[in-house]
Amino acid sequence: QERLVESGGGLVQAGGSLRLSCQSTRFITSVFNQFRMAWYRQAPGKQRELVAAVSSSGVTNYSDSVKGRFTISRDNSKKAIYLRMNNLQPEDTAVYYCNALRSRDEYWGKGTQVTVSS
Repeated sequence: QERLVESGGGLVQAGGSLRLSCQSTRFITSVFNQFRMAWYRQAPGKQRELVAAVSSSGVTNYSDSVKGRFTISRDNSKKAIYLRMNNLQPEDTAVYYCNALRSRDEYWGKGTQVTVSS
């Protein structure tokens, strides 16, 4: 049984928007709250890269390539995180993965495909 399940990917034209969701299916709320949560992405032929992260206290950080366009948020009551992506560009095309990190505990979702057409 997966711990993290992503959804919301799809095909969108350049300039469009998508909202990704990541739902924790196994953590209880008090445990979920302890994790740093993040979105990574991996484009074909490239290494997986950090897109955005939100700490257990709600502090966010973004890669330079998405700063000002993407917004990460978390809802601890729902054990979920989200990634709002605006002004999408073809170079944003990738599989987007949800990540949970706490000390030496790390979990990944299976990913959701985002494709941006020009």
